[in-house]
Amino acid sequence: MRSLILLLSLSSAAFAAGVPYMTEPTLCPTRPEIAFVSGGDIWVAPAKGGEAHLLVSHPADESRPLYSPDGARLAFVSTRTGNGDIYVLTLASGELKRLTFDDGLDQLDAWSRDGKWIYFSNGTNDVGRKNDLYRVSAEGGTPMPVSADRFTNEFQAAPAPDGSTLAFAARGNGDQQWWRHGHSHLDESEIWLRKEGGAYERVVDLNGRNAWPMWMPDGRNLYFMSDRSGAQNIWTLALGAKPRQVTKFTDGRVLWPSIGYDGKAIVFEHDFKIWQLDTKNGEAYAVPITLVGSAAGPAITHQTLNQFTDLNLSPDARKIALIAHGEVFAASARDGGNAIRVTNTPGPESQVTWAPDSSRVAYLGQRDAVTHVFVYDFTKHAETQLTHDAEPDQGPRFSPDGKSIAFVRNRKELRVIDLDAKQERVLVSGFIGGGGQGGSGGYAWSPDSKWIAYATAGDRALRNVYVVAASGGAGRQVSFLANTNASAIQWSPDGKFLLYETNQRTETPQVARIDLAPPQPKYGEDRFEELFKPEAPRAGRGGAEAKPPVKPVEIEFEGIRERISMLPIGLTVSNPQISPDGRWLLVSATVGGQANLYLYPLEEPTDGGGAGGGRGGRGGGGGRVARQLTSTPGAKNHAQFSADSREVYYLEGGRVQAITVDTRVTRAVAVNAEMDVNFDQEKMAVFEEAWAGQRDNFYDPKFHGADWNAVRRTYAPLVEGARTPDEMRRILRLMIGELNSSHSGVSAPTAAAGGEGGGGRGAIGQLGLSFDRAEYEKSAKLRITAVLPHSPAELAKIKPGEELRAVDGVAMGAHVNLDEQLEHKVDKRVVLDVSGREVIVRPVASLAEPIYRKWVEDNRAYVARISNGRLGYVHIRDMSEQALTQLYLDLDAENRARDGVIIDIRNNNGGFVNAYALDVLARRPYLTMTNRGGPAGSARTVLGQRSLELPTILVVNQHSLSDAEDFTEGYRTLKLGKVVGEPTAGWIIYTGSMDLVDGSVMRMPGTLITGADGKNMENNPRPVDIAVTRPIGESYAGKDSQLDAAVKELLAEVGKK
Repeated sequence: MRSLILLLSLSSAAFAAGVPYMTEPTLCPTRPEIAFVSGGDIWVAPAKGGEAHLLVSHPADESRPLYSPDGARLAFVSTRTGNGDIYVLTLASGELKRLTFDDGLDQLDAWSRDGKWIYFSNGTNDVGRKNDLYRVSAEGGTPMPVSADRFTNEFQAAPAPDGSTLAFAARGNGDQQWWRHGHSHLDESEIWLRKEGGAYERVVDLNGRNAWPMWMPDGRNLYFMSDRSGAQNIWTLALGAKPRQVTKFTDGRVLWPSIGYDGKAIVFEHDFKIWQLDTKNGEAYAVPITLVGSAAGPAITHQTLNQFTDLNLSPDARKIALIAHGEVFAASARDGGNAIRVTNTPGPESQVTWAPDSSRVAYLGQRDAVTHVFVYDFTKHAETQLTHDAEPDQGPRFSPDGKSIAFVRNRKELRVIDLDAKQERVLVSGFIGGGGQGGSGGYAWSPDSKWIAYATAGDRALRNVYVVAASGGAGRQVSFLANTNASAIQWSPDGKFLLYETNQRTETPQVARIDLAPPQPKYGEDRFEELFKPEAPRAGRGGAEAKPPVKPVEIEFEGIRERISMLPIGLTVSNPQISPDGRWLLVSATVGGQANLYLYPLEEPTDGGGAGGGRGGRGGGGGRVARQLTSTPGAKNHAQFSADSREVYYLEGGRVQAITVDTRVTRAVAVNAEMDVNFDQEKMAVFEEAWAGQRDNFYDPKFHGADWNAVRRTYAPLVEGARTPDEMRRILRLMIGELNSSHSGVSAPTAAAGGEGGGGRGAIGQLGLSFDRAEYEKSAKLRITAVLPHSPAELAKIKPGEELRAVDGVAMGAHVNLDEQLEHKVDKRVVLDVSGREVIVRPVASLAEPIYRKWVEDNRAYVARISNGRLGYVHIRDMSEQALTQLYLDLDAENRARDGVIIDIRNNNGGFVNAYALDVLARRPYLTMTNRGGPAGSARTVLGQRSLELPTILVVNQHSLSDAEDFTEGYRTLKLGKVVGEPTAGWIIYTGSMDLVDGSVMRMPGTLITGADGKNMENNPRPVDIAVTRPIGESYAGKDSQLDAAVKELLAEVGKK
């Protein structure tokens, strides 16, 4: 390990370009120096400023350095083992010791003043992965919780100088979204003390973001960061008095403050640099630091890529165009092999599509922070930029005659460009979008190139299909459904009908058919006569057949509203594609958790069946059944037919596959794409893509008051100076934080995508045991205090009071880490020594679900007890489809037998099913049904509709966010009952995500949500009727003051009935 540590000055030039980002400083107690982080490495500089030299350099990301009280050791967090574990470096020898092994991210907080303990926070073992506070011996051992209030976020621990009291921040998510410039209610936090004996005391209330408590040596005064005055500043607090502001910043962030052990100075990050505060005179100043050293940044790497994000098959079925790492490639559709690189630009390309002549491709390219349409001609080896507007384009698609390209500009205009004249014209204005595969699923050309069908949203956000002449004119509506989704439009090869995907969110998607003219019936006799007509010769496999002249498309608008029907496919379908011969509809569907491709026959029924068209006419199906085409577990996308309709090409796991339609024989089309990836160039492309993505898609065109162009100027030099992808993403988060928005951030590429994220997750086996911290720290014995229900330990009949002595023959002790002994033992046979007896267990990867269910069942029993059995209880953990199903299960016969039910959505992380959950509570009885000799029942229940039909009360808190706030707003507006607890998070924008060129994923808040009063709900928490704040530490006493208040109020209500 010593070879990984660099402890000497490197006499190389400072970084050549960009502005270095410096953060997370700490003061050395024995030398006048500051350790801090830059480029994912740890540096040391003179405390008054000067040249900084590398101290710890590693390809992984190092963070949060903290000196031991004697200055001999340095603790820090490193991702070298995957998730962020704590290490201690002995400076004199270079010896490096790993202290934590859990699967969660450890947030290093402090050393104890005697140097024996290291404090940190971690969310592995709490409900909903909320952080608890731990400490571990600096010599190693099993970490033990110091404060672990259930379902409560506790972080940034600071032990008092005498060790008797622990200061910490609690409540809110400010530790996770520390980079946000401003805050929501969810980000607000308090400062608490945990005193010797377990008593809790709040010393700084919930009035803004309050974080990073720091003790003065006297143990009577605290410093902390707060934005309670509007801007982030350093404040001080004499215990028992009111807080006082020290620094006088009016803007910017104050991050990662750390106080010297002598209390004379505090160092912190401000405006991306290191600052120091003199605690005696209150003066703060920037510390001038120059980085001197050659940090080990990413080298130029030559990569061979075989996973692709886009696939498009040429009309002659001989070539495929692909996107990999934001570049366009082309290869043989039959043989694959080494792909030809078409583009070579820093910015990303996407949405590639072939021209009808199979010699050109169109695609999007971002070259100046705006996406434009480009065409590459393989015969001329030349690229042409077709569009040059300041607003972004998407979804290019050639007309069938190859003379024009349609595309969507800024989601608001459907445009066509004539390729010979190179002239653009606007066909339609409105909310067009550009979704679907290739970005053009929101529209489709007619086979004769004379019409374009497109989807647009009208009144009440209902999305329907229209058609417009390609030469211009008014669009005409052809579908009239009351659905909010209309996508994946397909025009039949004969031009006689349209198909498209439609549904409401959470409803099963269906494929709708619109007959453009009244269909003529086909009879069996006619089909028989056709057998005597000579067949046209078929082309070789894959190639297109000789096509007859294209017939003009005829549309009869009169009565078209009645000529829509739903295809009875019987699957939850997506991405429908019509085969070129018009016989098949290809769809993707998930059955039993496995996504596959299916074929549905489109041939007309005979003997007049469905000849009348209309609603239910062609929807009858005529005995047609979908046939499964693929049968492998991976997700399939970008599926498309060959020109002869005999094969289907698709991507599975990013790799190109082809399957025959008739025999279902699959073959891999092995394609390799080679390219050099230069991080120093790519980071600026990622920056521009992220900045432009927010510019074009953020829900508020005024950017919450931020000057987005000025933000670009501020952050471009910082990204230019970034030394690693992790540091680049950190700076991007700070940039996005200028929006002061919820549902934001940038994450690393997932491990499944070949990226950096996810390493090591789920590697530690979980047993479900809790231990007596005092006994362990005194005698090194792991005395069991609790066994989690439904855990491996409970199944093995381990009991509280017993002692865990050994794991697979390794004796536990003061400096033996239990997590280390359970590393890589998930689902494996593990032998425990429990109080001298051999116990066989099989550890699991996660106990999140049983931890949560225990909390729910404890609350349910608590409510039943304090209400004398009169009230029921349910908790809705989020607003997902799975949580809705769990709500149906939890509203069981026992709950329905109560006089009322408490609905708890505290710590609910949102989703999208609030309306469905509200329906269960809002429906009122109107009929009663009774079978002879049987019990009476509400007609809604008897007929199968979920309906509680009991008085309820709602409990919310600061962590009820997003769709949970929609639920709260609906509950209040519909007057379903009173709301108890705390105002909600103020964290509500409907949000998607955007993949960046390097594989990073950026969240994209795109949809404004307004309440019943018409006001934006973002940064506006939903109020409560009965305000109750639950103090930290209540779970230790077996008490819940918010449930107490809810029970009292609901009992008063049901007592009146």
